[in-house]
Amino acid sequence: MTDYTEIFATLGQRLIGFGNSIETQNVIRQAIDANAWFSERDIRRAVDAIRCEMLDEKRLRLWRASYPTSTPPRRVAIIMAGNIPLVGFFDLLCVIMAGDECYIKTSSKDTVLMRFMVDELKSICATIPIHEYHADDHYDKVIATGGDDANRYFEEHFRSTQRLLRGSRHSVALLTGEESRADIEALCEDITAYSGMGCRSVSMIFAPHNTHFDNIRCSAANPKLERNILSTKALYDMQGESYVDCGGFLLKEGSDFPSSLTTVTLCRYDDIDDAKRWIREHDAHIQCVVTRVADICRSVDFGRAQYPTLCDYADGIDTMRFLLD
Repeated sequence: MTDYTEIFATLGQRLIGFGNSIETQNVIRQAIDANAWFSERDIRRAVDAIRCEMLDEKRLRLWRASYPTSTPPRRVAIIMAGNIPLVGFFDLLCVIMAGDECYIKTSSKDTVLMRFMVDELKSICATIPIHEYHADDHYDKVIATGGDDANRYFEEHFRSTQRLLRGSRHSVALLTGEESRADIEALCEDITAYSGMGCRSVSMIFAPHNTHFDNIRCSAANPKLERNILSTKALYDMQGESYVDCGGFLLKEGSDFPSSLTTVTLCRYDDIDDAKRWIREHDAHIQCVVTRVADICRSVDFGRAQYPTLCDYADGIDTMRFLLD
């Protein structure tokens, strides 16, 4: 029986120093050419997060051992998103580790990086069951990620197939006012990584009324986001709306998730229990919460929002249980 844990662990070893060789530098350049929202820093971050959190052999074996043994192989389709680099890789990992046949449809925005990873896996094990997705083929299960419109299409197209569909989610931060300067700098990374396009990118901050953010400065992830920030600033100025320019994002007081990548909502509170209640009531729309406050569901430490572990399943739905059920 093929030891897929060893195969993925070998991939993890190959990814050490990704971006330092001529080959991987070319991969990064081609990925950015295909999607201008990607930056070299974000691509390196995504690969590093996968290598450290998902491809460590000991962690992989412990994680896989916590689930039942594999069922007879089934045909599983994965319709991948492309909002951030390699966002579909964890689904691919889950399908293979569950012992199933994997059929992938990469996003046109992230084909270069996913093809690189698949080619590396196939060079390690030529028989690893990763195939091209074809819309007219039959699949036993499907995992698809998209917005509301895409999910309506998936519901119809896969109406007779067991499916795991994911929509859009947001991530928030819950501050107490006791955070250090290093905590706030790490939070800025949680906000600006991937130009705020990931579901784990913080787009809303809860903070006490006396918390000040005027001295926060960070850089935009890429030129496209920088231009968008300038446009949003001009619009806010024209409308006479107040905001704090933090460099890589604009902080604007409110009580709803922002509609723009450039803006992070600042929601001030008098009683932290009010903020915790809001987070609980909106749990269905939240991917993770950056905080050190106890009893918060799916909480992560500052600077770790973009480093999901093997057990940090999207939308809180256990992908392995879906596959092995």
